[in-house]
Formats: sequence, structure tokens, C-alpha cells
Amino acid sequence: MNHACDVVGVDIFTTNSNAPVMESRPRNQTNNSRSYLLVALLVLAALNVLLLYFYYQEHQLNKNKDATIAAKTEEVLTVKTRLDSISNELDAKIAEIQRLGGSVDSLMKVKAQLEIDKRELRNLTSFSSKKYDQKIKNYQSLLAQKDQEIARLKEENGILVAKNDSLSTENNTLRTERQSLNDSVSSYSARNRELNEKVTIAAALRAESITIDAINRRGKEKDGGSYKAKRIEKIKVAVKLAPNGLAQQNEKELYMRILDPSGAVISDMATGSGEFTYNGQGMIYTAKQPFTFTNNRQDVTFLYDRGAQRFNVGKHVVEIYCEGFRIGEGEFTVR
Repeated sequence: MNHACDVVGVDIFTTNSNAPVMESRPRNQTNNSRSYLLVALLVLAALNVLLLYFYYQEHQLNKNKDATIAAKTEEVLTVKTRLDSISNELDAKIAEIQRLGGSVDSLMKVKAQLEIDKRELRNLTSFSSKKYDQKIKNYQSLLAQKDQEIARLKEENGILVAKNDSLSTENNTLRTERQSLNDSVSSYSARNRELNEKVTIAAALRAESITIDAINRRGKEKDGGSYKAKRIEKIKVAVKLAPNGLAQQNEKELYMRILDPSGAVISDMATGSGEFTYNGQGMIYTAKQPFTFTNNRQDVTFLYDRGAQRFNVGKHVVEIYCEGFRIGEGEFTVR
């Protein structure tokens, strides 16, 4: 029993003697953990500082880029404004030179190049302020040269205008003189036509008298102007022409028209009737008689046979025409 207790006591004592060693291990581990944590915090702090540095550097870089882009954009806008102004001035020069009659072929090529330069401004990466400054100087120099050309053209056109004014004045004078001459010619022609008409009228023949007799079947003539229808075989119309020294003594024709009581012209194309012109219109005649005018109160006689047809009862009118004039008129009555 006691031995057992001793053994047990030894075990207990041994156990108790090792207790302090078992308590020292957790304390060391805690210290190590704290060291590791501190190092990690220091690394994180360093990383944060480094990240802040990189962020600051990138921010500054972007800020510089934005400032550069803004400055270049402003330069591009300025150049575009100057090019637009040059383009407008170039258009005005082209219009002016065309108006003055000059050639604009070279200016049209310059205008095409100017439009290309304006389109290339859209690419900021390739924009060169120095390059465009030189282009603008070249364009301005060209416009100045065209001002001299316009001045020369204006001077030449001024000379031409003066010559044209002089020619226009001379032309107006000639036109006035020609108009005056035309008026004189027209007046002369009108007077000449008037005189010709008067001469023509004065030269027209005139029937001094018209006698109308009836001839029966036995050839016996009856005068008086009033005849029975059954006793009229033929009509004899004797026209005595008045003398006229202005009338030409040549071959002429007398046209006779017999109008029945209704106003219709008695005609038969088979027996010599036809058509002649009077006052510009065609007219039917009953008979015609050619003769030679001798200006000695000569008689021209018509013998008109109506054939199987009888003259209608009533007054008949006889008209005589010669050379476009109605020179006399007579009548007879049929009972």
C-alpha cells in the first residue's frame, strides 16, 4: 500500500515538475504572431504608399495629356478659322476674276487643296502648327497676287468699257440716223404709194354711158330699157368709154355682170362666163370683152344670148369692170 502510494507520489511529483515547460510555448507563439502581423502591416503600408505614388504619377500624366490635347485643339480651331476665312476670300476672288473675264483654273486647284487641308485638321495626332502656319502664309501670298491680277483686269475692262461706251454712242447715233432715214424712206414710200394709187385711180377708165337694148328672134333691136321677156332673144350692152389721157392705150378687158331681180349673177360657164378679181376677192362675171383702148370715146359692145332660158320678170342691173375698177352701171326691166 505504501509502496503504491510512493509510486503514485513520484508520478505526481514528476508531472508537476514538467508543468512550467508546458506554459512557456504559447507565449513564444504569440510573440511570433505579433511580429508577423507587424511585418504584414508594414508591407501593406508600403504597398499603399506605392499605389498612391503610381496613382499620383498617372493622374499627373493624364492631366498633362489633357492639357496638351486642349492646347492642340485650340490651335486646330484657330487654324480652321483662318483657313475658313481664306476659303471665303478665295471664293470672292474667283467670282471677281470670272466677272472680269479672267482665268480661274489655277485658283480652282488651290481651292481643292485648301479643302483637303481643312479635312486633315480632323486628325490631331498628325497636326503640325508649324506646317499649317506655312500653308496659311502661302495662301495669303497667293491671294495678294490675285489682288494685283484683279486690279489689272479692272484696268483692262475699264479701257474696254470706255471703248464700248464710245462704240455704243456711235451705234446709237447710227441707229438714230438709220431710223431717221427709215422714217424718211417710209414716208416717201407712203407718199409714193399714195401717188401711185392716185395715178392708178386717175388712170382708171370710166364709162361715159351704158346703153342696154333688147334683140328679138328676127334680130330687131328695141331700146327704152323695158322689155317683154318673151321678146328678148339677146341683150346688147354698149359701153361708151370716156377719154382719159392718163390711161395706157393698150389691150384691156371689160367684164360685165348682169344681176337678176334677186341679186344673183346670171352666168353660164359653157357660154363664156368666168371669174375675175375685184378688191382682192374673186367675182363671177357674165361675159367679158377684150378691146384696145384708143382714148377717143370708143364703144365696146357686149351681145349676150341667154339661150333657152328667159330673163326673170323684174329689174336687172348691169355692172361694168375694167382693170380692178367698177367703171359704170346700168339697168333694164323685164316685163
